[in-house]
Amino acid sequence: MEKYLTVSALSKYIKVKFDRDPYLQEVFIKGELSNYKRHSSGHHYFALKDNGAVIQAMMFSRDASRLTFTPKEGDSVLISGRVSTYESRGNYQLYVNHMQLDGIGLLYEKFEQLKKDFKDKGYFAAEHKKSLPKYPKHIAVLTASTGAAVQDIRTTLMNRYPLAEVTYISTLVQGKGAKEDIVKNINYADKIGADVIILGRGGGSIEDLWAFNESIVVEAIYSAETPIISAVGHETDTTLADYVADFRAPTPTGAAVLATPDVKELSSQILKSQEFMDHKINSLLKKHNQQLNQLIGYYIFNNPYMLVEQNVQRVDELHQKMKYLISGHMQEQRHIVQSLSQQLSSKLLIDKVKQHETTIINIENQMDRMIKYTISMKVSNFKGQLALLSSLSPTETLLRGYSITRHDDKIIRSIDDISIGDTVEIEMKDGKLESKVTQKNSTEV
Repeated sequence: MEKYLTVSALSKYIKVKFDRDPYLQEVFIKGELSNYKRHSSGHHYFALKDNGAVIQAMMFSRDASRLTFTPKEGDSVLISGRVSTYESRGNYQLYVNHMQLDGIGLLYEKFEQLKKDFKDKGYFAAEHKKSLPKYPKHIAVLTASTGAAVQDIRTTLMNRYPLAEVTYISTLVQGKGAKEDIVKNINYADKIGADVIILGRGGGSIEDLWAFNESIVVEAIYSAETPIISAVGHETDTTLADYVADFRAPTPTGAAVLATPDVKELSSQILKSQEFMDHKINSLLKKHNQQLNQLIGYYIFNNPYMLVEQNVQRVDELHQKMKYLISGHMQEQRHIVQSLSQQLSSKLLIDKVKQHETTIINIENQMDRMIKYTISMKVSNFKGQLALLSSLSPTETLLRGYSITRHDDKIIRSIDDISIGDTVEIEMKDGKLESKVTQKNSTEV
Protein backbone atom coordinates (compact mmCIF):
# COMPACT_ATOMS: atom_id res chain seq x y z
CA MET A 1 0.00 0.00 0.00
CA GLU A 2 3.02 2.34 0.37
CA LYS A 3 3.13 3.03 -3.37
CA TYR A 4 -0.27 4.77 -3.21
CA LEU A 5 -0.25 8.54 -2.61
CA THR A 6 -2.92 10.51 -0.82
CA VAL A 7 -4.83 13.10 -2.82
CA SER A 8 -3.29 15.87 -0.70
CA ALA A 9 0.23 14.57 -1.29
CA LEU A 10 -0.30 14.41 -5.03
CA SER A 11 -1.80 17.93 -5.11
CA LYS A 12 1.13 19.30 -3.08
CA TYR A 13 3.65 17.56 -5.38
CA ILE A 14 2.01 19.01 -8.50
CA LYS A 15 1.95 22.49 -6.92
CA VAL A 16 5.70 22.33 -6.16
CA LYS A 17 6.32 21.31 -9.79
CA PHE A 18 4.36 24.33 -11.02
CA ASP A 19 6.02 26.72 -8.57
CA ARG A 20 9.53 25.58 -9.53
CA ASP A 21 8.97 25.78 -13.27
CA PRO A 22 10.72 29.02 -14.39
CA TYR A 23 8.54 29.23 -17.51
CA LEU A 24 5.41 29.47 -15.36
CA GLN A 25 6.68 32.11 -12.92
CA GLU A 26 6.15 35.02 -15.29
CA VAL A 27 3.72 34.59 -18.15
CA PHE A 28 2.16 37.22 -20.38
CA ILE A 29 -1.33 36.46 -21.62
CA LYS A 30 -4.05 38.35 -23.39
CA GLY A 31 -7.69 37.37 -23.44
CA GLU A 32 -11.24 38.33 -22.54
CA LEU A 33 -12.57 38.67 -18.97
CA SER A 34 -15.42 36.32 -18.04
CA ASN A 35 -17.44 35.72 -14.84
CA TYR A 36 -15.65 38.61 -13.08
CA LYS A 37 -16.32 38.81 -9.31
CA ARG A 38 -14.95 41.01 -6.53
CA HIS A 39 -14.91 39.34 -3.12
CA SER A 40 -15.57 41.39 0.03
CA SER A 41 -11.96 40.65 1.05
CA GLY A 42 -10.76 42.73 -1.93
CA HIS A 43 -9.56 39.76 -3.99
CA HIS A 44 -10.76 39.43 -7.61
CA TYR A 45 -11.84 36.09 -9.13
CA PHE A 46 -12.47 35.63 -12.87
CA ALA A 47 -11.80 33.56 -15.97
CA LEU A 48 -9.64 34.52 -18.95
CA LYS A 49 -10.78 33.10 -22.26
CA ASP A 50 -10.30 33.22 -26.01
CA ASN A 51 -11.89 31.29 -28.85
CA GLY A 52 -10.16 28.05 -27.92
CA ALA A 53 -9.70 27.81 -24.14
CA VAL A 54 -10.54 29.15 -20.68
CA ILE A 55 -8.28 29.47 -17.61
CA GLN A 56 -9.38 30.38 -14.10
CA ALA A 57 -7.59 33.34 -12.55
CA MET A 58 -7.47 35.40 -9.38
CA MET A 59 -5.91 38.71 -8.38
CA PHE A 60 -5.06 39.41 -4.74
CA SER A 61 -6.22 42.69 -3.25
CA ARG A 62 -2.63 43.93 -2.96
CA ASP A 63 -2.34 43.77 -6.76
CA ALA A 64 -5.96 44.77 -7.52
CA SER A 65 -5.45 48.03 -5.59
CA ARG A 66 -3.00 49.12 -8.32
CA LEU A 67 -5.50 48.75 -11.16
CA THR A 68 -5.94 51.93 -13.15
CA PHE A 69 -9.34 50.94 -14.57
CA THR A 70 -12.45 49.09 -13.44
CA PRO A 71 -12.48 45.61 -15.01
CA LYS A 72 -15.81 44.36 -16.33
CA GLU A 73 -17.24 41.40 -18.19
CA GLY A 74 -15.98 41.19 -21.78
CA ASP A 75 -12.97 43.49 -21.40
CA SER A 76 -9.99 42.55 -23.58
CA VAL A 77 -6.93 42.72 -21.34
CA LEU A 78 -3.20 42.15 -21.18
CA ILE A 79 -2.16 40.19 -18.10
CA SER A 80 1.12 39.24 -16.47
CA GLY A 81 1.37 36.74 -13.63
CA ARG A 82 2.29 33.18 -12.79
CA VAL A 83 0.63 29.78 -13.10
CA SER A 84 0.17 27.56 -10.04
CA THR A 85 -2.37 25.20 -8.51
CA TYR A 86 -4.97 25.53 -5.79
CA GLU A 87 -4.45 22.38 -3.72
CA SER A 88 -7.92 22.23 -2.12
CA ARG A 89 -9.62 21.78 -5.50
CA GLY A 90 -6.70 20.29 -7.43
CA ASN A 91 -6.98 22.67 -10.40
CA TYR A 92 -4.42 25.01 -11.88
CA GLN A 93 -5.06 28.74 -12.19
CA LEU A 94 -3.43 32.02 -13.10
CA TYR A 95 -2.31 34.34 -10.27
CA VAL A 96 -2.41 37.83 -11.80
CA ASN A 97 0.14 40.47 -10.78
CA HIS A 98 -0.71 43.14 -13.34
CA MET A 99 -3.60 43.81 -15.71
CA GLN A 100 -4.24 46.54 -18.27
CA LEU A 101 -6.65 47.09 -21.12
CA ASP A 102 -5.35 45.67 -24.39
CA GLY A 103 -3.78 48.36 -26.58
CA ILE A 104 -3.66 51.13 -23.95
CA GLY A 105 -0.45 52.06 -22.14
CA LEU A 106 -0.25 52.38 -18.37
CA LEU A 107 0.44 56.08 -18.41
CA TYR A 108 -2.38 56.70 -20.85
CA GLU A 109 -4.76 54.80 -18.57
CA LYS A 110 -3.62 56.90 -15.60
CA PHE A 111 -3.91 60.04 -17.72
CA GLU A 112 -7.52 59.23 -18.60
CA GLN A 113 -8.41 58.49 -14.97
CA LEU A 114 -6.85 61.73 -13.71
CA LYS A 115 -8.56 63.64 -16.49
CA LYS A 116 -11.94 62.21 -15.48
CA ASP A 117 -11.36 62.94 -11.78
CA PHE A 118 -10.43 66.59 -12.32
CA LYS A 119 -13.22 67.08 -14.83
CA ASP A 120 -15.73 65.75 -12.30
CA LYS A 121 -14.38 68.27 -9.75
CA GLY A 122 -15.01 71.12 -12.20
CA TYR A 123 -11.35 72.06 -12.71
CA PHE A 124 -11.77 72.30 -16.50
CA ALA A 125 -15.04 74.27 -16.46
CA ALA A 126 -15.15 77.49 -18.49
CA GLU A 127 -16.44 79.56 -15.55
CA HIS A 128 -13.10 79.06 -13.77
CA LYS A 129 -11.05 80.43 -16.68
CA LYS A 130 -9.50 83.89 -16.25
CA SER A 131 -9.20 86.34 -19.15
CA LEU A 132 -5.85 87.60 -20.47
CA PRO A 133 -4.88 91.27 -20.11
CA LYS A 134 -4.93 93.10 -23.42
CA TYR A 135 -1.72 95.02 -22.70
CA PRO A 136 0.37 93.05 -20.20
CA LYS A 137 3.03 95.00 -18.32
CA HIS A 138 4.73 92.00 -16.74
CA ILE A 139 5.04 88.47 -18.16
CA ALA A 140 6.49 85.52 -16.21
CA VAL A 141 7.89 82.64 -18.27
CA LEU A 142 8.33 79.23 -16.60
CA THR A 143 10.45 76.87 -18.69
CA ALA A 144 13.88 75.30 -18.89
CA SER A 145 16.72 77.83 -18.91
CA THR A 146 18.22 76.24 -22.06
CA GLY A 147 16.68 74.96 -25.25
CA ALA A 148 14.64 76.25 -28.13
CA ALA A 149 11.52 76.86 -26.04
CA VAL A 150 12.92 79.71 -23.99
CA GLN A 151 14.69 81.18 -27.01
CA ASP A 152 11.50 81.16 -29.10
CA ILE A 153 9.54 82.82 -26.32
CA ARG A 154 12.27 85.37 -25.74
CA THR A 155 12.58 86.20 -29.47
CA THR A 156 8.83 86.38 -30.03
CA LEU A 157 8.22 88.56 -26.99
CA MET A 158 11.04 90.92 -27.99
CA ASN A 159 9.80 91.21 -31.58
CA ARG A 160 6.11 91.50 -30.75
CA TYR A 161 5.95 93.44 -27.47
CA PRO A 162 9.27 94.77 -26.12
CA LEU A 163 7.43 97.14 -23.73
CA ALA A 164 6.53 94.31 -21.35
CA GLU A 165 8.80 93.35 -18.48
CA VAL A 166 9.64 89.65 -18.79
CA THR A 167 10.82 87.48 -15.87
CA TYR A 168 12.32 84.16 -16.93
CA ILE A 169 12.14 81.51 -14.21
CA SER A 170 14.31 78.46 -14.88
CA THR A 171 12.13 75.39 -14.30
CA LEU A 172 12.66 71.65 -14.43
CA VAL A 173 10.24 70.31 -17.04
CA GLN A 174 11.16 66.63 -17.07
CA GLY A 175 12.52 63.94 -14.81
CA LYS A 176 12.94 63.65 -11.05
CA GLY A 177 11.88 66.71 -9.07
CA ALA A 178 10.21 68.35 -12.07
CA LYS A 179 6.68 68.42 -10.63
CA GLU A 180 7.83 69.99 -7.34
CA ASP A 181 9.89 72.61 -9.19
CA ILE A 182 6.95 73.49 -11.45
CA VAL A 183 4.62 73.97 -8.47
CA LYS A 184 7.18 76.06 -6.58
CA ASN A 185 7.75 78.38 -9.56
CA ILE A 186 4.01 78.78 -10.29
CA ASN A 187 3.47 79.92 -6.70
CA TYR A 188 6.43 82.30 -6.96
CA ALA A 189 5.28 83.79 -10.28
CA ASP A 190 1.78 84.23 -8.85
CA LYS A 191 3.18 86.53 -6.13
CA ILE A 192 5.55 88.83 -8.05
CA GLY A 193 2.85 90.92 -9.74
CA ALA A 194 2.92 89.35 -13.20
CA ASP A 195 -0.09 89.96 -15.45
CA VAL A 196 0.22 86.59 -17.19
CA ILE A 197 2.24 83.40 -16.72
CA ILE A 198 3.52 81.25 -19.60
CA LEU A 199 4.15 77.64 -18.63
CA GLY A 200 6.05 75.92 -21.42
CA ARG A 201 8.38 73.19 -22.57
CA GLY A 202 9.22 71.28 -25.71
CA GLY A 203 7.41 68.25 -27.06
CA GLY A 204 8.04 64.62 -26.31
CA SER A 205 6.48 61.31 -25.40
CA ILE A 206 3.83 60.94 -22.71
CA GLU A 207 6.61 59.92 -20.31
CA ASP A 208 8.57 63.10 -21.11
CA LEU A 209 5.52 65.30 -20.52
CA TRP A 210 4.22 63.45 -17.49
CA ALA A 211 5.25 66.11 -14.96
CA PHE A 212 2.49 68.31 -16.43
CA ASN A 213 -0.08 65.59 -15.66
CA GLU A 214 0.80 65.38 -11.96
CA SER A 215 -2.01 66.24 -9.52
CA ILE A 216 0.00 68.84 -7.59
CA VAL A 217 0.78 70.71 -10.83
CA VAL A 218 -2.91 70.73 -11.82
CA GLU A 219 -3.85 72.00 -8.33
CA ALA A 220 -1.25 74.79 -8.50
CA ILE A 221 -2.49 75.99 -11.91
CA TYR A 222 -6.12 75.88 -10.77
CA SER A 223 -5.38 77.83 -7.55
CA ALA A 224 -3.23 80.55 -9.17
CA GLU A 225 -4.77 84.04 -9.29
CA THR A 226 -2.69 85.05 -12.32
CA PRO A 227 -3.91 83.89 -15.78
CA ILE A 228 -1.78 81.00 -17.05
CA ILE A 229 -1.09 79.98 -20.64
CA SER A 230 -0.12 76.35 -21.05
CA ALA A 231 2.35 75.72 -23.85
CA VAL A 232 3.46 72.16 -23.13
CA GLY A 233 4.69 70.08 -26.04
CA HIS A 234 3.58 70.24 -29.63
CA GLU A 235 0.08 70.89 -30.86
CA THR A 236 -0.70 67.16 -30.85
CA ASP A 237 0.59 66.74 -27.30
CA THR A 238 -2.08 67.14 -24.64
CA THR A 239 -1.54 67.27 -20.89
CA LEU A 240 -3.79 67.98 -17.93
CA ALA A 241 -2.02 71.33 -17.61
CA ASP A 242 -3.57 72.26 -20.98
CA TYR A 243 -7.07 71.45 -19.72
CA VAL A 244 -6.83 73.32 -16.41
CA ALA A 245 -4.93 76.37 -17.68
CA ASP A 246 -6.85 79.51 -18.62
CA PHE A 247 -5.54 79.28 -22.21
CA ARG A 248 -3.72 76.62 -24.17
CA ALA A 249 -1.16 77.44 -26.85
CA PRO A 250 -0.08 74.87 -29.42
CA THR A 251 3.60 75.75 -28.87
CA PRO A 252 5.68 77.96 -26.56
CA THR A 253 5.96 80.39 -29.47
CA GLY A 254 2.19 80.36 -29.75
CA ALA A 255 2.04 81.15 -26.03
CA ALA A 256 4.21 84.22 -26.54
CA VAL A 257 1.93 85.26 -29.40
CA LEU A 258 -1.15 84.64 -27.28
CA ALA A 259 0.25 86.64 -24.35
CA THR A 260 1.03 89.73 -26.42
CA PRO A 261 -1.38 91.94 -28.34
CA ASP A 262 0.15 91.56 -31.84
CA VAL A 263 -0.35 87.97 -33.15
CA LYS A 264 2.21 86.52 -35.60
CA GLU A 265 2.71 83.07 -37.03
CA LEU A 266 5.97 81.32 -36.20
CA SER A 267 7.20 78.16 -38.00
CA SER A 268 10.02 77.05 -35.71
CA GLN A 269 9.60 73.81 -33.83
CA ILE A 270 11.05 72.84 -30.51
CA LEU A 271 13.74 70.17 -30.18
CA LYS A 272 12.71 66.76 -29.01
CA SER A 273 13.45 65.65 -25.48
CA GLN A 274 16.78 64.06 -24.80
CA GLU A 275 16.66 60.28 -25.07
CA PHE A 276 20.05 59.66 -23.54
CA MET A 277 18.71 59.87 -19.97
CA ASP A 278 15.93 57.39 -20.73
CA HIS A 279 18.45 55.00 -22.28
CA LYS A 280 20.81 55.38 -19.31
CA ILE A 281 18.01 54.77 -16.79
CA ASN A 282 16.81 51.69 -18.68
CA SER A 283 20.37 50.32 -18.79
CA LEU A 284 20.80 50.79 -15.04
CA LEU A 285 17.45 49.18 -14.33
CA LYS A 286 18.33 46.19 -16.51
CA LYS A 287 21.69 45.80 -14.79
CA HIS A 288 20.19 45.94 -11.29
CA ASN A 289 17.38 43.57 -12.27
CA GLN A 290 19.96 41.01 -13.39
CA GLN A 291 21.78 41.34 -10.05
CA LEU A 292 18.51 41.01 -8.18
CA ASN A 293 17.51 37.89 -10.10
CA GLN A 294 20.83 36.27 -9.17
CA LEU A 295 20.22 36.96 -5.46
CA ILE A 296 16.67 35.69 -5.46
CA GLY A 297 17.15 32.66 -7.68
CA TYR A 298 15.26 30.39 -5.30
CA TYR A 299 11.75 30.14 -6.63
CA ILE A 300 9.97 31.02 -3.39
CA PHE A 301 11.68 34.42 -3.25
CA ASN A 302 10.11 35.39 -6.54
CA ASN A 303 6.82 35.67 -4.73
CA PRO A 304 6.86 35.34 -0.90
CA TYR A 305 3.08 35.52 -0.93
CA MET A 306 3.06 31.90 -2.13
CA LEU A 307 3.61 30.99 1.54
CA VAL A 308 0.19 32.35 2.48
CA GLU A 309 -1.86 32.47 -0.70
CA GLN A 310 -3.48 29.06 -0.15
CA ASN A 311 -4.71 30.17 3.27
CA VAL A 312 -5.89 33.50 1.87
CA GLN A 313 -8.07 31.74 -0.67
CA ARG A 314 -9.28 29.33 2.02
CA VAL A 315 -10.29 32.31 4.20
CA ASP A 316 -12.46 33.59 1.36
CA GLU A 317 -14.23 30.25 1.14
CA LEU A 318 -14.76 30.06 4.93
CA HIS A 319 -16.08 33.60 4.89
CA GLN A 320 -18.68 32.58 2.31
CA LYS A 321 -19.72 29.55 4.40
CA MET A 322 -20.03 31.73 7.49
CA LYS A 323 -22.41 34.01 5.63
CA TYR A 324 -24.63 31.03 4.80
CA LEU A 325 -24.59 29.80 8.44
CA ILE A 326 -25.50 33.23 9.79
CA SER A 327 -28.31 33.49 7.26
CA GLY A 328 -29.72 30.09 8.37
CA HIS A 329 -29.50 31.07 12.04
CA MET A 330 -31.33 34.32 11.39
CA GLN A 331 -34.10 32.40 9.57
CA GLU A 332 -34.47 30.03 12.54
CA GLN A 333 -34.75 32.96 14.95
CA ARG A 334 -37.44 34.52 12.77
CA HIS A 335 -39.50 31.30 13.05
CA ILE A 336 -39.16 31.37 16.85
CA VAL A 337 -40.30 35.00 16.99
CA GLN A 338 -43.31 34.22 14.80
CA SER A 339 -44.24 31.27 17.04
CA LEU A 340 -44.04 33.42 20.18
CA SER A 341 -46.11 36.11 18.51
CA GLN A 342 -48.88 33.61 17.79
CA GLN A 343 -48.90 32.46 21.43
CA LEU A 344 -49.39 36.03 22.68
CA SER A 345 -53.04 36.31 21.56
CA SER A 346 -55.28 39.27 22.45
CA LYS A 347 -57.74 37.04 24.37
CA LEU A 348 -55.01 35.93 26.79
CA LEU A 349 -54.02 39.52 27.39
CA ILE A 350 -57.66 40.57 28.04
CA ASP A 351 -58.16 37.69 30.53
CA LYS A 352 -54.98 38.66 32.33
CA VAL A 353 -56.13 42.29 32.58
CA LYS A 354 -59.55 41.23 33.99
CA GLN A 355 -57.87 38.95 36.52
CA HIS A 356 -55.65 41.80 37.72
CA GLU A 357 -58.66 44.15 37.92
CA THR A 358 -60.49 41.66 40.22
CA THR A 359 -57.39 41.35 42.40
CA ILE A 360 -57.15 45.15 42.69
CA ILE A 361 -60.84 45.43 43.73
CA ASN A 362 -60.35 42.78 46.42
CA ILE A 363 -57.28 44.56 47.73
CA GLU A 364 -59.18 47.87 47.80
CA ASN A 365 -62.05 46.30 49.82
CA GLN A 366 -59.60 44.73 52.23
CA MET A 367 -57.79 48.04 52.68
CA ASP A 368 -61.12 49.84 53.31
CA ARG A 369 -62.03 47.36 56.09
CA MET A 370 -58.59 47.66 57.66
CA ILE A 371 -58.79 51.47 57.63
CA LYS A 372 -62.24 51.50 59.29
CA TYR A 373 -61.07 49.01 61.93
CA THR A 374 -57.93 51.03 62.62
CA ILE A 375 -59.94 54.27 62.97
CA SER A 376 -62.38 52.54 65.38
CA MET A 377 -59.51 51.28 67.53
CA LYS A 378 -57.93 54.75 67.60
CA VAL A 379 -61.23 56.36 68.64
CA SER A 380 -61.69 53.90 71.52
CA ASN A 381 -58.15 54.46 72.68
CA PHE A 382 -58.63 58.22 72.47
CA LYS A 383 -61.77 58.05 74.65
CA GLY A 384 -59.94 55.98 77.26
CA GLN A 385 -57.07 58.44 77.34
CA LEU A 386 -59.53 61.33 77.58
CA ALA A 387 -61.30 59.70 80.55
CA LEU A 388 -57.99 59.12 82.28
CA LEU A 389 -57.00 62.71 81.68
CA SER A 390 -60.29 63.97 83.11
CA SER A 391 -59.86 61.88 86.24
CA LEU A 392 -56.57 63.56 86.89
CA SER A 393 -57.79 67.15 86.39
CA PRO A 394 -58.16 69.52 89.44
CA THR A 395 -61.89 69.90 88.83
CA GLU A 396 -62.52 66.20 89.20
CA THR A 397 -60.44 66.22 92.39
CA LEU A 398 -62.63 68.94 93.86
CA LEU A 399 -65.78 67.00 92.99
CA ARG A 400 -64.54 64.11 95.10
CA GLY A 401 -64.48 66.36 98.28
CA TYR A 402 -60.96 67.70 98.11
CA SER A 403 -60.03 71.44 98.18
CA ILE A 404 -57.15 73.59 97.00
CA THR A 405 -55.50 76.09 99.38
CA ARG A 406 -53.72 79.15 97.97
CA HIS A 407 -51.75 82.03 99.41
CA ASP A 408 -50.87 84.99 97.26
CA ASP A 409 -52.17 82.96 94.26
CA LYS A 410 -49.71 80.16 95.01
CA ILE A 411 -50.86 76.65 95.92
CA ILE A 412 -49.80 75.66 99.42
CA ARG A 413 -48.26 72.22 99.50
CA SER A 414 -46.63 72.32 102.95
CA ILE A 415 -47.29 74.06 106.35
CA ASP A 416 -43.88 75.55 105.90
CA ASP A 417 -45.23 77.59 102.96
CA ILE A 418 -47.37 79.72 105.28
CA SER A 419 -47.17 81.45 108.67
CA ILE A 420 -49.67 81.87 111.54
CA GLY A 421 -51.80 84.90 110.93
CA ASP A 422 -51.70 84.61 107.13
CA THR A 423 -54.94 84.71 105.20
CA VAL A 424 -55.45 81.81 102.81
CA GLU A 425 -57.98 81.08 100.07
CA ILE A 426 -59.63 77.66 100.01
CA GLU A 427 -61.18 76.56 96.73
CA MET A 428 -63.94 73.93 96.89
CA LYS A 429 -66.23 72.39 94.27
CA ASP A 430 -68.91 75.02 94.65
CA GLY A 431 -66.95 78.12 95.74
CA LYS A 432 -64.07 79.69 97.69
CA LEU A 433 -63.43 80.42 101.39
CA GLU A 434 -61.06 82.85 103.08
CA SER A 435 -59.49 81.69 106.34
CA LYS A 436 -56.94 83.01 108.79
CA VAL A 437 -54.24 80.65 110.08
CA THR A 438 -54.27 80.51 113.87
CA GLN A 439 -52.35 77.31 114.44
CA LYS A 440 -50.01 74.87 112.50
CA ASN A 441 -49.80 71.18 113.50
CA SER A 442 -47.12 69.07 111.82
CA THR A 443 -47.88 65.44 110.94
CA GLU A 444 -44.23 64.46 110.54
CA VAL A 445 -43.05 61.75 112.93
